[in-house]
Amino acid sequence: MNTPSRPRLKSITPTPPRPRTAEPASPSTAVGVPTGAARKGVPSAPRPDPQAGDGRYPVAWLRITAPYGATPTARSTCLCGRDQPAFGERRVLELIADHEDHRAHCPLRTPQEGRTAA
Repeated sequence: MNTPSRPRLKSITPTPPRPRTAEPASPSTAVGVPTGAARKGVPSAPRPDPQAGDGRYPVAWLRITAPYGATPTARSTCLCGRDQPAFGERRVLELIADHEDHRAHCPLRTPQEGRTAA
């Protein structure tokens, strides 16, 4: 019994008999770029950084979620490591008051250096 030959699945392109030499690429034209613009233009002046602030940055966050008809939730976080959640209306209101108190006494917002000397 001879197994039937399998049909070829790929068509192999024939190899040329001799190698061809590489042809140089045609020069591409730049569209919209003026020639010598850097030499003729006005020297660039540095602009002020548009994101430069006044030195303030956020330290403590209070996120409150109160969807209609659902249990309100809140989370108080701070860069000092504070991370406190609250669930339910009464506890969320307590967390809001506690967050305000923390903002007044947080070591990142009120530097401790020199406080005892006064």
